[in-house]
Amino acid sequence: MKQLEVQIMGQNYMLGCPENSETRLLEAVETVDSAMCKIRDAGKVKARDRIAVLAALNLAYQLLEPAPAPPEPVLQTPDLRADAADDASEASRAQLQSLLQKLEAALASPNFMA
Repeated sequence: MKQLEVQIMGQNYMLGCPENSETRLLEAVETVDSAMCKIRDAGKVKARDRIAVLAALNLAYQLLEPAPAPPEPVLQTPDLRADAADDASEASRAQLQSLLQKLEAALASPNFMA
């Protein structure tokens, strides 16, 4: 596993990254950094841990929001549509679980400063 040094809200973190996943991890870091900086810049919350929790909740909410229904294909059977919806829902849950685990790891890191 590769180690990647990243910065979130001005704080450096060393993260483990599976091979060939650097781009995806950096996109996730940018998403979390952006969400946290937006909350910090609003000026209502100062504590880093509270900002992290609010950002995590906002991102989780976005992941769990139902996606707009695509136009219904003419030749597709109802069973295939149901399977695709189940797969998408399961993928969203897996993504959310992964983000929450990363957040918990970051909050537990000795580099984290509240």
